[in-house]
Amino acid sequence: MNANLNAKVIGLVGSPRANSNTEYFVKIVLDYLKEKGCETELILLRNKRINPCRACYQCWEKGECAQEGDDFKEVFNKMVEADVILAGSPVHFGYVHPTLWSLLVRAGFSTFRKGTFSRKIGAPITVARRAGHNTAFTQLLSWFFINDFIIPGSIYWNVMVAGARGARDAQNDEEGIMIAKHFAENVYWLLEKTKG
Repeated sequence: MNANLNAKVIGLVGSPRANSNTEYFVKIVLDYLKEKGCETELILLRNKRINPCRACYQCWEKGECAQEGDDFKEVFNKMVEADVILAGSPVHFGYVHPTLWSLLVRAGFSTFRKGTFSRKIGAPITVARRAGHNTAFTQLLSWFFINDFIIPGSIYWNVMVAGARGARDAQNDEEGIMIAKHFAENVYWLLEKTKG
């Protein structure tokens, strides 16, 4: 373990449900990184109110989102301070949950062309009962790419299978757990290379 990393890692969980399958997989990654000495924080967006972007473009002039009255700035400030950002979402009708997407769109607009997220480490985790992973995963991956993140891989895409008929059964996806653990190892390896 490299005690000098001093790395901050946040896990954004877009699921609206308590003890969700998405939360389970994001925690696997955070727990590993915490054991390695990273400062970690799980951010449950179900406890936050994030309004959608109004496309007013005031952020391009003011340098920050002009909207008030919700929890965006609190979460956004943690994103700015973090070295690693994980974005976990259940798949709803083939796409990312709207609360998480509203956060990411506003964060992206507020920092576009400023390099705020440049060379941070980040990656998506998507969870679905059967299908839709690829579109949601690509949606999140596109956000990380356009915001200049470094994106580590794993032994497969970070797409997990759980939640048939609303079940909270992420612990049954043995392959998904293995993917998440290997992904966590790669995140830490990359942190050592970039911050060690």
